[in-house]
Amino acid sequence: MGSVILGTAGHIDHGKTSLVRALTGTDTDRLKEEKERGITIELGFAELATPRGLHFGVVDVPGHEAFVRAMVAGATGMHVVLLVVAADEGVMPQTREHLAIIQLLGVSELVVALTKCDAVEPDWLELVEADVDELLEGTPYRGASCVATSAARGTGLDALVEALEGAAERARRAEEEDLARLPLDRVFTIQGTGTVVTGTLWSGSLDTGAKVRVLPEDLGARVRSLQVHGKGAERAVAGDRVAVALTGEGGDRALVRRGATLVASPEWRPTWMLTARVEMLGDTAWLLEHNQRVHVHLGTAEVLARVALLEREPLGAGVRGWVQLRLEEPLVARAGDRLVLRAYSPVTTIGGGVVAEPNPAKRTRIDDDARWLLDRTLDGSEEERLAAALDLAGWEGVRRGALAIVSGLTPSRAEEALGRLVSNGALVGPSRVFGVGVAARARSVAGAAVEAAQAQDALRPAVPLSEVRGAFPAWAHDEVANATLGSLTQRGELEATDGGVRTPGFVATMTPDQERASQALLSALTVEGLAPPLVEELPEGLRQRADLRSLVRRLESIGEIRSVADGLYVSTRELDAAAARIRAELGGRTGLGPAEFRDVLSVTRKHLIPLLNYFDGLGVTVRQGEGRDVPAA
Repeated sequence: MGSVILGTAGHIDHGKTSLVRALTGTDTDRLKEEKERGITIELGFAELATPRGLHFGVVDVPGHEAFVRAMVAGATGMHVVLLVVAADEGVMPQTREHLAIIQLLGVSELVVALTKCDAVEPDWLELVEADVDELLEGTPYRGASCVATSAARGTGLDALVEALEGAAERARRAEEEDLARLPLDRVFTIQGTGTVVTGTLWSGSLDTGAKVRVLPEDLGARVRSLQVHGKGAERAVAGDRVAVALTGEGGDRALVRRGATLVASPEWRPTWMLTARVEMLGDTAWLLEHNQRVHVHLGTAEVLARVALLEREPLGAGVRGWVQLRLEEPLVARAGDRLVLRAYSPVTTIGGGVVAEPNPAKRTRIDDDARWLLDRTLDGSEEERLAAALDLAGWEGVRRGALAIVSGLTPSRAEEALGRLVSNGALVGPSRVFGVGVAARARSVAGAAVEAAQAQDALRPAVPLSEVRGAFPAWAHDEVANATLGSLTQRGELEATDGGVRTPGFVATMTPDQERASQALLSALTVEGLAPPLVEELPEGLRQRADLRSLVRRLESIGEIRSVADGLYVSTRELDAAAARIRAELGGRTGLGPAEFRDVLSVTRKHLIPLLNYFDGLGVTVRQGEGRDVPAA
């Protein structure tokens, strides 16, 4: 298990950095401007080892209003938040905004540190504690530990560490067995090392030498070396604060920027759109309206987006609803990711949400069925989440390697859930998976297509696969038809035969109408002897029948006619008689031209040439240069 990520939050000048320094011995104010102004502008990092053997990666985030963007990036990936409130000032507006952001990002555990307690009287400290209790009331952090401290005197530090240990043991942490994803919060160059990127490893693991990509730019790179909390390492695991030295295209400092995401699996794809369930802050004065422009914070990325409301009404304070975010720049997302929404201008936090579809089809409105599926992607069991994601993907299906991304599950758990779904009817193709609902519709389409084709033409021994595929929607992925046919034959609901499929037990038989049509066809093809009409020259009543080819094939199969050339069928009796005449009258002669054969067969050149080619194939005639020989009988 990686380190526990501990993030600080709170108003400017409330002593976050001083408290971190007192706890860890590390000064996280690393920039000259920060030293001069006495505030934290960029993210600072430190490590805290505790008596119980826990290792905290401490992320000291800025507290000034102008730097809330950095605060959102810092809060991303945290397991525990240390909310700092100065005892001499109490709860401030930025305290409330930071708490709102922490809650929107779904950080599970929070501890409150009351700093500068040596500067106030006990009765004042009690009032501040009451304010903190009121602040946390109605949030998931109600009843969180609140510890009075003084960084200057070392007061309360042991109690604070103990409270942090308890929170860490309760915190939800990412699993190492997952797809590696590292949102980048810093990018810089070190002489002799090259480009270095840092961040909190959200999920999975990274190894020295691993091939990676930097998204959304899709820059290939290799991990040259790793550091975890300033120490060289061969591997970093989920939850670690990581510095990664990169080589390759992704190691070009001019191309890599903060807000990008480093990934190892090729299944990650940048997206220009997100479907998310959004909840507005309870005290916001903003309405989230259709086509409104907002700032979207996800991971360390901040992009502008237009809001497409998927439900009727604008979203006001405390209201939850479904939206699609049409992004102005691509980013990398996964189902279950938390995001923060800030107003375009003036920039202020108005709400947050959870990603349900990381690479969705464009939606305008959703009905009750779609809303139910979207809710299941976030609130259902593991199997239900995957099932809903597959059904939302519809006829396009989901790449099998991307199941963990669309469901938010680890790859192994996604595969386990898929196994259960397959037993319930989901379809698996060579590279894509189709949900139970889509699979049911697909089986219905295929079965109906076979039955309709057999009803229309009961003479065909099998329905060609191409004909069944043609019954599927034009927008369906190519794999769904083959997967469906494979499933139906495996279940015994269809039989594969003669290059096609048929319903079990189906036997080609003629209807009374086909009996009559077959007699008419035989008459049309035999009445002129060796000079019958081509198929396209048959009477209209025969020519326009959908089962004409089947009727022709049947007459051919029972020996009444033979195919002489494309579209030309001749009576078998006439052909046998013609061959006998050729042997009797021309046998033993060589170098014969068309005229000699025309005298024997009594046909025009239109039929003569195809007939001679047919007899060449049988050996009745032998072509030699410009003429033909007829072997002696």
